[in-house]
Amino acid sequence: QNPPIRLFDSRFIQAAEAFDYFTVFILQISVLFFVFCWVIDITGTKLARDGAVGAFSGVFISTYILLPTGLYLTWQAINDSSIFNLGNLKNGFKKITSKIMGIFKKNRIVYMGTPEFAVAPLDALIKSGYEVVGVVTVADKASGRGLKGNESAVKKYAVEHNIPVLQPISLKDPEFLEALKEWKADLFVVVAFRMLPKVVWEIPKMGTFNLHAALLPQYRGAAPINWAVINGEKTTGVTTFMIDEGMDTGGIMYRYDCKIGPDETVGEVHDKLMAIGSELVVNTVEAIFENNVEFRPQKSFIQGSEILKPAPKLTRELCHIDWRSSTKDIYNLIRGLSPYPAAFTELTKEDKTLQMKIYRTEMITGDEYSSMIASCGLSSAAPGTVLSDGKRFLAIATADGAISVTELQLAGKKRMAVEDFLRGSRIGEGHRVKCC
Repeated sequence: QNPPIRLFDSRFIQAAEAFDYFTVFILQISVLFFVFCWVIDITGTKLARDGAVGAFSGVFISTYILLPTGLYLTWQAINDSSIFNLGNLKNGFKKITSKIMGIFKKNRIVYMGTPEFAVAPLDALIKSGYEVVGVVTVADKASGRGLKGNESAVKKYAVEHNIPVLQPISLKDPEFLEALKEWKADLFVVVAFRMLPKVVWEIPKMGTFNLHAALLPQYRGAAPINWAVINGEKTTGVTTFMIDEGMDTGGIMYRYDCKIGPDETVGEVHDKLMAIGSELVVNTVEAIFENNVEFRPQKSFIQGSEILKPAPKLTRELCHIDWRSSTKDIYNLIRGLSPYPAAFTELTKEDKTLQMKIYRTEMITGDEYSSMIASCGLSSAAPGTVLSDGKRFLAIATADGAISVTELQLAGKKRMAVEDFLRGSRIGEGHRVKCC
């Protein structure tokens, strides 16, 4: 026996929906062609009556004008072109509908963010003509000797552009939630902000999406850019996904790749991702408003036995360099923490200790390392041994080589090149650093 026919099979529904879009689109095109031909025909007849053109030319002027279009469409049909691809027609219809609806009612956006990384996407949305009706950022923090309020970068931008700002202490505060709902936003956009409770992200009818500075599902967490560099990755990127109840686990909309140079610091990668992320935020907002976006589960991006790497919050213990590690690992750690919060070590001699932040370095291995320790009058060097000629270089021995420091900063001093540091310091025999 034949299986029963399911009239509401999902494939049938999709095909019917595509056919509806195709039919409406064809009707729109047909009406436009008819009106265009009619206007040209009337114009040609009038010109012929006025004697501006000959009678023959006046009658067939619409043919002359529309002939190139007819030839082009015929050529497309002969070559089996996808000009009438149902998916393209559907997307085109959605875009047209969205533009028309936008004339009568602009979609409203609430933007949530805090640091400098979040300013560029907000600026991109404003410059693209989207209506950002409000900004949510962290409360001002008292700092400095006068305990003045320290405003977030996003707040400073919002104030300069006359955008209303909310700065809640608690995201579940009833007064904050009421004020947030009064903005009547269609969409929430989150960039480098706090983890949102459900009572917040479920408010807008179009949902809440987040820009994450990594290629999810890799590097979920608070410091994805830092950890990508610390782990020596060659590629990272940005991802937009819809927020759900998990930590960076929602359905992915788009991912943009970004290369990490072998010598780039986290600050340099941060700036590249900020520019790429701004473009991605605008494209994601456009796709959501046009109802032209698909959500893919994060597990679909995991390849084979790929292991997911986390991106937890940075700690002071992580920033303290363990010189017993390999040269490559220490090199990546330093550039993965530069310029902020910066890796540090403690330079000691007898009872004196200097804390030193390190921003830029070079790896010294193999023959170059052998020549360096020989120039210091040594045959070998235990991890943490300071190697310097007192003028040009300052290096510290590792488990399998040395790290040559090129930019550093002593506690209470300014950041400087190693040559400037050596001119004002006596570094040499007897100095060591704490290994961990």
